[in-house]
Amino acid sequence: MTELLAKGAQAPDFTLHVTPDQTLSLSEFAGRRVVLAFYPADWSPVCGDQMSLYNHILPEFRRYGAELLGISVDGVWCHQAFARDRKLHFALLSDFEPKGAVARSYGAYREAEGVTERALFVIDEKGVIAWSYRSPIAVNPGADGILDALEGLPATENKNGDAQGSRNVA
Repeated sequence: MTELLAKGAQAPDFTLHVTPDQTLSLSEFAGRRVVLAFYPADWSPVCGDQMSLYNHILPEFRRYGAELLGISVDGVWCHQAFARDRKLHFALLSDFEPKGAVARSYGAYREAEGVTERALFVIDEKGVIAWSYRSPIAVNPGADGILDALEGLPATENKNGDAQGSRNVA
């Protein structure tokens, strides 16, 4: 098993397809926080639960000023059907060809199975990995680690001048 890129490493830039004719690059998020959620396959039960959970708490990620990107080796058509079925409101990126190239650059590719690891990365505004985690392939890692990592980043101001980066505790 390869080692995930660790805290403090520069996040490798990439450009992947979101649709057959549209791509998205990590560099487009320069100056913003990004959560990368690598997952093995769109239609697996654990992946479906994981992506649905993230969709449900997406407002919490965004309250911390973070955008969420899901990445697997599935093709764009598969991603579109999965996102439509699960009513996902974040981009699913296809690391299809060359298969797993982006996952490999993050140390998140399972060569024997030909899928990505179930791996999470929080990237800060400077493009540096602030946190990374690999979950066992059959275990939904949940969102607590992501939220803890986002909470640990310095507060930022949103475009309205309001501070972002702390959880409301009632």
